[in-house]
Amino acid sequence: MMTSKQRVLTALRHRTPDRVPIDFGSTATTGVHVACVAQLRDHYGLARHPVKVCEPYQMLGEIEPDLLEAMGVDTVSLPSPKTIFGFRNEQWREFRTPWGQDVLVSKHFVTSQDANGDVLLYPEGDRQAPASGRMPATGYFFDAIIRQQPIDEERLNPQDNLEEFGPVSEPDLAYYREQARLLADSDRAVVGGVGGTAFGDIALVPAPFLKHPKGIRDVAEWYISTATRRDYVHAIFEAQCEMALANLAKVHAAIGNVLDVIFVCGTDFGTQSSSFCSTATFDELYEPYYRRINDWIHSHTTWKTFKHSCGAVAAFIPHFIAAGFDILNPVQCSAAGMDPQTLKNRFGDHLVFWGGGVDTQQTLPFGTPAEVRAQVLERCRIFSRGGGFVFDTIHNVQAKTPVANIVAMLDAVREFNRAGAGVP
Repeated sequence: MMTSKQRVLTALRHRTPDRVPIDFGSTATTGVHVACVAQLRDHYGLARHPVKVCEPYQMLGEIEPDLLEAMGVDTVSLPSPKTIFGFRNEQWREFRTPWGQDVLVSKHFVTSQDANGDVLLYPEGDRQAPASGRMPATGYFFDAIIRQQPIDEERLNPQDNLEEFGPVSEPDLAYYREQARLLADSDRAVVGGVGGTAFGDIALVPAPFLKHPKGIRDVAEWYISTATRRDYVHAIFEAQCEMALANLAKVHAAIGNVLDVIFVCGTDFGTQSSSFCSTATFDELYEPYYRRINDWIHSHTTWKTFKHSCGAVAAFIPHFIAAGFDILNPVQCSAAGMDPQTLKNRFGDHLVFWGGGVDTQQTLPFGTPAEVRAQVLERCRIFSRGGGFVFDTIHNVQAKTPVANIVAMLDAVREFNRAGAGVP
């Protein structure tokens, strides 16, 4: 019987492991909402206590080792030193969410409440700065607050969009070393990231981690800029890429090959039915920088590179492969042109599908347990053939998803594996 690490690594080599490997909680796009984590702990009879919010933007909950075991998860996270709001997760304290759940948050999770009852969250925990995140009073996660200053074309400077990029700090390197020490003997596959490798990720453009962001920080304005200010964007990506390569070398020296999979970039190229740009734009604006990052990683490490992109990206997949990516997530099969059997037939020998296991827009939150089971079994049958598949939902498990459906999903993967479908 394989260890979890062996199982994942075998699938990443496009070979058939002893069973389909499972990921939950290793990245910010493969997580579980903190409310659902608490419900899963109750379902499996695990100790009751407030769940840690490990990723505050989407309010993802920490999946502790006892729950990883109960869920059959084969991965573990090497977390980033700081959250998307620019603070470290440390010195935990209790916080009551708008939906009434007591959770644990970092002492730097500093909030206020506006007249509407919305929760405002502050960058680096500094209430002297403008709030950078808003959770509606009836919401379950934060939205970024756009804080872009008026644009003066005469004074627009790419350096303004490079404030967040710089040499990795000594405290952060010390953090990476300590995490690597803690994970060195893990029998689960280790998944993590190194800051600065995401080019144009729209979740990062508003810079919720900066107190006073400069440059182009409005989402719509950024998309416009990729067409109308392309030289400006190239200048950002070029400088960002150079810094990322230098930081990759430093972090690799600190952690070695403890890391198995690196989350490189979460930039979305697909919508539900179309795309945010053409493949020609991808090749001209994004591919050169992705290739440099992927080439460095493949030349200097054993890490596999992970590309997240939601939406209808079938036309982009050959370009992701050409840019050097090993893994695609979340495999949004509900989007146009993303038929699972077609994806596996066309690209299964060249790209690992990490996700696609069940639809989180309709089936998992709104279907019956029987419907969840049927879809999971079908997706496992399609994607697991010949390896190259790590089971996960299509993006994070959202709040208010019935725990019975989450359990039905996990039970269906076990059922598939018991049937021997994953055995060579």
